[in-house]
Amino acid sequence: MARTILYTYKGEDKTLTFSYEKHRNIHEAVAEAEGIDISQYLKMEQQIEAVSDTKAVRNYRDNHFRKLGFEKLTLQQKENLGVGKKTK
Repeated sequence: MARTILYTYKGEDKTLTFSYEKHRNIHEAVAEAEGIDISQYLKMEQQIEAVSDTKAVRNYRDNHFRKLGFEKLTLQQKENLGVGKKTK
Protein backbone atom coordinates (compact mmCIF):
# COMPACT_ATOMS: atom_id res chain seq x y z
CA MET A 1 0.00 0.00 0.00
CA ALA A 2 1.33 3.42 -0.94
CA ARG A 3 1.93 6.05 1.70
CA THR A 4 2.57 9.78 1.43
CA ILE A 5 5.87 11.39 2.43
CA LEU A 6 5.74 14.94 3.76
CA TYR A 7 9.06 16.76 3.47
CA THR A 8 10.68 20.16 3.22
CA TYR A 9 13.48 20.57 0.70
CA LYS A 10 15.38 23.87 0.59
CA GLY A 11 12.54 25.67 2.33
CA GLU A 12 9.76 24.30 0.11
CA ASP A 13 7.13 21.92 1.51
CA LYS A 14 6.51 18.93 -0.75
CA THR A 15 4.68 15.60 -0.82
CA LEU A 16 5.59 12.34 -2.52
CA THR A 17 3.85 8.99 -2.92
CA PHE A 18 5.98 6.24 -1.39
CA SER A 19 5.97 2.45 -1.56
CA TYR A 20 8.39 -0.02 0.00
CA GLU A 21 8.22 -2.01 -3.23
CA LYS A 22 10.30 0.63 -4.99
CA HIS A 23 12.54 2.05 -2.23
CA ARG A 24 14.09 0.70 0.99
CA ASN A 25 13.21 3.85 2.93
CA ILE A 26 11.79 7.33 2.60
CA HIS A 27 15.24 8.89 2.35
CA GLU A 28 16.03 7.04 -0.86
CA ALA A 29 12.65 8.04 -2.30
CA VAL A 30 13.03 11.78 -1.66
CA ALA A 31 16.63 11.80 -2.91
CA GLU A 32 15.49 10.19 -6.17
CA ALA A 33 12.57 12.63 -6.48
CA GLU A 34 14.95 15.58 -6.11
CA GLY A 35 17.52 14.09 -8.50
CA ILE A 36 20.22 13.60 -5.86
CA ASP A 37 22.74 10.78 -6.27
CA ILE A 38 23.20 9.14 -2.85
CA SER A 39 25.29 6.15 -3.95
CA GLN A 40 28.34 7.29 -1.94
CA TYR A 41 26.14 7.96 1.07
CA LEU A 42 24.68 4.42 0.86
CA LYS A 43 28.19 2.91 0.82
CA MET A 44 29.17 4.85 3.92
CA GLU A 45 25.89 3.95 5.63
CA GLN A 46 26.63 0.24 5.07
CA GLN A 47 30.08 0.65 6.59
CA ILE A 48 28.64 2.39 9.65
CA GLU A 49 25.98 -0.33 10.02
CA ALA A 50 28.74 -2.96 10.01
CA VAL A 51 30.67 -1.45 12.92
CA SER A 52 28.17 0.54 14.95
CA ASP A 53 24.65 0.62 16.39
CA THR A 54 21.43 1.90 14.84
CA LYS A 55 21.68 5.22 16.69
CA ALA A 56 24.97 6.05 14.94
CA VAL A 57 23.45 5.15 11.56
CA ARG A 58 20.38 7.30 12.27
CA ASN A 59 22.55 10.26 13.34
CA TYR A 60 24.70 9.96 10.22
CA ARG A 61 21.61 9.73 7.99
CA ASP A 62 19.87 12.69 9.62
CA ASN A 63 22.97 14.90 9.45
CA HIS A 64 23.69 13.96 5.83
CA PHE A 65 20.16 14.72 4.66
CA ARG A 66 20.17 18.03 6.56
CA LYS A 67 23.32 18.98 4.62
CA LEU A 68 21.52 18.08 1.37
CA GLY A 69 18.76 20.59 2.22
CA PHE A 70 16.05 18.41 3.79
CA GLU A 71 14.53 19.93 6.92
CA LYS A 72 11.51 17.77 7.63
CA LEU A 73 11.04 14.20 6.44
CA THR A 74 8.18 12.02 7.66
CA LEU A 75 5.40 9.69 6.58
CA GLN A 76 1.90 11.16 6.71
CA GLN A 77 -0.25 9.64 9.44
CA LYS A 78 -2.64 6.94 8.34
CA GLU A 79 -6.35 7.50 8.87
CA ASN A 80 -7.76 4.91 11.24
CA LEU A 81 -11.19 4.06 9.90
CA GLY A 82 -13.71 1.87 11.64
CA VAL A 83 -14.67 -1.54 10.35
CA GLY A 84 -16.77 -1.23 7.19
CA LYS A 85 -15.80 2.41 6.57
CA LYS A 86 -14.41 3.40 3.18
CA THR A 87 -12.02 6.17 2.27
CA LYS A 88 -13.42 9.02 0.25
